[in-house]
Amino acid sequence: MKVKNSLVESKLYMLDFLGVPRFWTPSSMLKSNFCVHNDGIRFIAATAAASLVLMIFSSTLACIGICLTLFCIFFFRSPKRVVNSDENLIVSPADGIISAITLEEPPQDLNIGSDQRYKVSIFLSLLNVHVNRVPFSGTVKHILYYPGSFINASFDKSSVLNERNTIVITLHNNPEKTMAFTQIAGMLARRIICDLHEGQEIKKGTIFGLIRFGSRCDVWLPTGAIPKVIQGQTMTAGESVISDISDKRKTPPSGKVI
Repeated sequence: MKVKNSLVESKLYMLDFLGVPRFWTPSSMLKSNFCVHNDGIRFIAATAAASLVLMIFSSTLACIGICLTLFCIFFFRSPKRVVNSDENLIVSPADGIISAITLEEPPQDLNIGSDQRYKVSIFLSLLNVHVNRVPFSGTVKHILYYPGSFINASFDKSSVLNERNTIVITLHNNPEKTMAFTQIAGMLARRIICDLHEGQEIKKGTIFGLIRFGSRCDVWLPTGAIPKVIQGQTMTAGESVISDISDKRKTPPSGKVI
């Protein structure tokens, strides 16, 4: 019995981690770590309505509509996250895999200086949670939107060629320092949503936007900040720590995915 219970608890934990609802009991629905981003409600409503209409004509088409409805619920899920209160920690703005970590000079149009700083890139697959969260508390200095292409977001060149939206902030605990994070549309993504505005005070871990259907996020760390992650590492928005600005190390950690 204990073994069976532990297996059940393990499965429930995985569902909560993925943001998948526990549908099978009313009480579990109330306690579930599951909700949907507001932008997804119209997609869910539209596909659900289409499914009802299609039932009149064809059960096969209705099944397709139901599958699309379930996909929309899954894609626009927005699970709750536990955000570390340490004011020195920079957290991931997105779920996904660290696809690249580079030390380079930021683009001049970002207006965050010419000194080299680390850029951490996170690739989001179609199955990842696509709700974006603020990586660090501060004040929005400016927001830069760039129209562009829709090449595969896993390619490094997508950072400069794809449609993207960059938010530059001054750090709340050091207003003289800045960092930036960019929402990048992918091959399937056709809409970047950002609910922030210039001059706004933002708090680490809060939801600020969404990228629809496959994408990428780049994080330009403050000057002197060292990444605490390695390429291939899995990130959870609002929870996974990318950097600790109080860390005095000079080089990022090394490791490998096994």
